[in-house]
Amino acid sequence: MGRITMSHVSRTYVSRRHLLAGGSTLAAASLIGVRGAGAQQYPTDTIHFVTGTAAGSGGDLIVRHMAEKVRAKISTPIIVENRPGGSGNIAIEYVARAKPDGYTVLIWSGNSIGSMMSLLKRPPFDVAKALQVVATINRQAFMFVVDAKSPYQTLDDLTKAMIAKGDKASYATNNYEATIMGEIYKNKTGVKAVEITYKTAADTMNDIFSGAVDYAVHNPVLALAQRRQGKMRILGVGAEKRFKSIPDVPTMTELGVPMNVTSWWAATVPAGTPRPVVDQINKWFVDIVSSDETQKFLSNLGGDPFVLTTDQAQALMLEEIDNWREYVRLAKITPLG
Repeated sequence: MGRITMSHVSRTYVSRRHLLAGGSTLAAASLIGVRGAGAQQYPTDTIHFVTGTAAGSGGDLIVRHMAEKVRAKISTPIIVENRPGGSGNIAIEYVARAKPDGYTVLIWSGNSIGSMMSLLKRPPFDVAKALQVVATINRQAFMFVVDAKSPYQTLDDLTKAMIAKGDKASYATNNYEATIMGEIYKNKTGVKAVEITYKTAADTMNDIFSGAVDYAVHNPVLALAQRRQGKMRILGVGAEKRFKSIPDVPTMTELGVPMNVTSWWAATVPAGTPRPVVDQINKWFVDIVSSDETQKFLSNLGGDPFVLTTDQAQALMLEEIDNWREYVRLAKITPLG
């Protein structure tokens, strides 16, 4: 903030008009100074990390890890609020309508925020104008998986078998990313498998292991956990390039089915949050994501650490709005509402 001065005022004479004007200017300067100091002192109250994930889910693990690490950097409490439902839209709208003061932070995937504009017939607000992405956390992608006891050792094995089964083949999904990846796979290969949607990933388990569905498209946290237990086989991940955290898992692109439906987790605040507060939150997350401990944690969940500036993160969310417009068209998804 530049200096506020009273120019052209005589040292020996100040008119009443100039005095009143100067007093108003000083009062305004004092008010701005108080507000600036408040931003610099942030935080002074409890911060709420809001997420659309259910407690105990893979995404919830990321949220609580970040909350724990930020809590160690500040003197105020952090409360994690799980607000699942509506494919994350409940949590997104709650934060978008919160006071823009840095005390309500959405920890959710930036691509899901961007998808809201295409997945709803009448979005309650324009996410590009209502929200500011302040920091990124990681990148990950869903995976094509089968029961470890199935005869399908590779994606090619699965594709040949599913083409032979025609519309008698089926697969499990439980969110829009999985739906889109499933449609891209079918469009590129000629597979006619029927999509079976489930409320949660856990709900698919019995049908996968009983053979009621032939394959599934699952989040990396669940897929990797099941692979470690010897229960699932991962055939491919829906990205262009292999992830450093799972170098042995081939991408669908290199397997001949080009796709890059990746998700990225981020911290997001209501638009209008003071820039000093935005920068402080960004610094917390950059420091934490850059640490060896957090990078190992994220790698175990099948994602690569992902660090962007605030401006880069907001620009990426705007790209996702365009991406999802095309995804919804490709997958023939009927917007809700």
